[in-house]
Amino acid sequence: MQSGLQSTERTGSGGLFTVGNPITHWSVRAVKQVDYEVRLEEGLLDLGNRAIIEDVADGDHARRLVVVDSVVEELYGARIRAYFEHHGVECRVLVLEDGEPAKDLRQVQEVIKSLDGFGIDRRREPVIAIGGGVLMDIVGFAASIYRRATPWIRIPTTLIGLVDAGVGAKTGVNNDGHKNRVGTYFPADRTLLDRTFLATLDERHISNGLAEILKIALIKDERLFGLLEEHGARLLAERLQSPPDGAADAAVEVVERAIHGMLEELQPNLWEKVLERVVDYGHSFSPVIEMHALPELLHGEAVAIDMALTTVIAEQRGLVTSEERRRVLSVMTGLGLPSWHELCTPKLLVPALRDTVRHRDGQQRLPLPQGIGSAVFVNDLTENELESASQLLADLHWGDAR
Repeated sequence: MQSGLQSTERTGSGGLFTVGNPITHWSVRAVKQVDYEVRLEEGLLDLGNRAIIEDVADGDHARRLVVVDSVVEELYGARIRAYFEHHGVECRVLVLEDGEPAKDLRQVQEVIKSLDGFGIDRRREPVIAIGGGVLMDIVGFAASIYRRATPWIRIPTTLIGLVDAGVGAKTGVNNDGHKNRVGTYFPADRTLLDRTFLATLDERHISNGLAEILKIALIKDERLFGLLEEHGARLLAERLQSPPDGAADAAVEVVERAIHGMLEELQPNLWEKVLERVVDYGHSFSPVIEMHALPELLHGEAVAIDMALTTVIAEQRGLVTSEERRRVLSVMTGLGLPSWHELCTPKLLVPALRDTVRHRDGQQRLPLPQGIGSAVFVNDLTENELESASQLLADLHWGDAR
C-alpha cells in the first residue's frame, strides 16, 4: 500500500499548527495492490482434491458458507455436502433462485442475511460461490458490501462463467429494468475453473458461453475463430469435454485461449478507467435487447445478435468483407446462436445506442470488427446507418440478401 498526505498550509515548528494559519485542505492518496488467482482445475468435487479448501490446515475447525443456485443444488448438492463433510469442514449451503430474472437486490439481501446468520469471520472464512454467472455476480456484490469487503471464492459451473463472468473483477445485479445497474469491482480471491461441470449443461447453455468465446475470437484471436469454425459444432455437441480417444483436444485450446484473451484485456484496465475496451464488443446493444426480451434470450444470445449487427455495420463501412461477414454468421449458426431477433429494429436500437453513449462518458466508443481477429473504435455511427444495418441483417435472416 502506497500512500501520501498533503496539506495546503504549513505547520509551525515541531509540526504544531500556527495560530491564525489553520490547515483547511488535505489531499489523500493511496494505491491498493490487487492480486487474484484464476486456475484451471478439474474434478473439484472429487474427495481427494483439496483445491476448494486448500487454505484449511489439518486439525483446524473450519467453517464455510457455500452459496449455490437451484440448478447446482439439484445436480451437485449432495456431492458438495459430502465433500465438505469428508474434509471435516462445517458447511452451510444457501440456495438461490437461478436465472437472469432473479438477479436483483432481493437475492443480495438473502446472501447478507446468511452471512449474518452464519456468523462468518470475514478474515478467515471466505464465502464460496458455486454456480453460473448470475449467482457469481450476486455473491460477489454481496461480499463486496458486507462489512465493506468479505473474501470469496468462485467456482463457475457454466461456460459463460468459465470464460467471462468468472474471470474479471466486476459484480452487479439488475435494477429497475436495467442490466447490472448496481455493482462494484471486487474480484474473488481465487477462481477455480472446472470444465467437467459443463457435461451437465444443455446445448443451449453451452451455446450461450460460446458467444463470449466468439467475441474474443472476432476482436483479437483469428486462430480461435478458426478453431470455432472447424470444430464449433462438435465442441457444442460434446459440451467441450475432452475426447475419449485421446485425439487432439480442441476444447482445451479453445477454453484456454478464450480465458487468456479475456484476462489479457482486463488486467491492465481492471477498473475500466480507459473506456475504449475491445471486450465491450457485443455489449453495446445487447443489454437493452436482453432486458426487453427476458426471459426469451440468454445473455450470450443477445451478445451474438449484437455481434451480428455490428459485423454488418462493419461490412457497410468496408471494415469487413462480405465473405468475412458470411463466415461470421455461419459460425454463429454452427454454435447454435441467433444472429437476429425481432427486437433488432431502430425503435429499440437507437435508444440502446444513446444509453451506451451515456455510460461511455458521452462518446460511442463502439468497437467494430476489422476483418477477423482485430477491432477498431468509432464514434460516428448515425441513426440512418443503424437503421440500414438492422434492415440488412433482417434480410439476411429471412434469406432476402446474400
